[in-house]
Amino acid sequence: MDKILSISYGELALKGLNRRYFEDQLISNIKRAIKDLGYEKIYKEQGKLYIEANEDDFPQMINRLKKVFGLVNISPCIRTEKNIEDIEKAAIEIMKEKTKNQAIKTFKVESKRADKTFPIKSPGLSRKIGGVILKNFSDLTVDVHKPDTILYIDIKQKAYIYTERIKGYGGLPVGTNGKALLLLSGGIDSPVAGFMMAKRGVEISAVHYHSYPFTSERSEEKVKELASILSRYTGKIKMFSVNILEIQKEINAKCKENEMTILSRRFMMRIAEKIALREGIHGLITGESLGQVASQTIQSLSVTNAAVNLPVFRPLIGLDKLDIVEIAKDIETYETSILPYEDCCTVFLPKHPVTKPKLEDIIKSEELLEVDSLIERALENMKVTIIE
Repeated sequence: MDKILSISYGELALKGLNRRYFEDQLISNIKRAIKDLGYEKIYKEQGKLYIEANEDDFPQMINRLKKVFGLVNISPCIRTEKNIEDIEKAAIEIMKEKTKNQAIKTFKVESKRADKTFPIKSPGLSRKIGGVILKNFSDLTVDVHKPDTILYIDIKQKAYIYTERIKGYGGLPVGTNGKALLLLSGGIDSPVAGFMMAKRGVEISAVHYHSYPFTSERSEEKVKELASILSRYTGKIKMFSVNILEIQKEINAKCKENEMTILSRRFMMRIAEKIALREGIHGLITGESLGQVASQTIQSLSVTNAAVNLPVFRPLIGLDKLDIVEIAKDIETYETSILPYEDCCTVFLPKHPVTKPKLEDIIKSEELLEVDSLIERALENMKVTIIE
């Protein structure tokens, strides 16, 4: 009998002829996540993945695997030969471990017989192993409706026996759904937006805007820390840091005060698009939520979109702040996001920003600015960092 990890994946099972591509990417991402822990083997068997590794590494390994998109459940299990004697021994061993430190009074057995050559059908196997458990654990009784624990038995080329199903985030493996550039600020929303798009299989790069020396170097370090936390889910992130202070000064000097936010936002989108096109990236991601601030009204978003041609993904658009905060806490970006360091959006912040801008008015204001040259100078001084 061997102790290994069993991994279940959800959406990948529905991919038909493309399934192999998704599985291979998932395995690659798993290897990246646990490469320094060491493992003996990763293999596929009839709709699941299995990892042979040192049992002492299981807790740390599981914690990392939970962050690999595409995984639905992770189960420490015992692998045995497909004979009833070994399955009974494994069931007893697992139930001893399960009842050692937990107040378990009821159980049930669920069997799946993928290998139809196995002589006992699934219901019969469940009844037989259930009887063995009752014989060896006098304090336990069967409850098929709401048991304290379930003993799972999968009959494949080998037999796999387990009780735990540790939840992963599901989704699709990062790298299976194109590339996008995240506009990453130091706030709560944008890291969550990056997380949600990575969960759909998107490979994430990031661009951060700052106004040094009006904003501190510490605020940029905060963003790098957010990118580092995000990289636990996404893999390495290529981050572009762009100083837009000259752009903000020009807008402040030549345009209406209440248009400062929307004009700055359009510059950010244009710069992001130029970076994306240079890098072979297919779309932009923002952390905007409809109506949350002045730049996130329908009218403002429409005017912002008009500055670029690439698709702009806004995965938080229908969420309220409480929803976003809960996700931020879950993925461990929240505490860093609320650190009190200013970002570029606080520079020249208008007292009363326009909430229903008209595109023709904004274009007229931009005619007062040397848009292309301002963008090119900002890009010339851009810094690139690899975060992992």
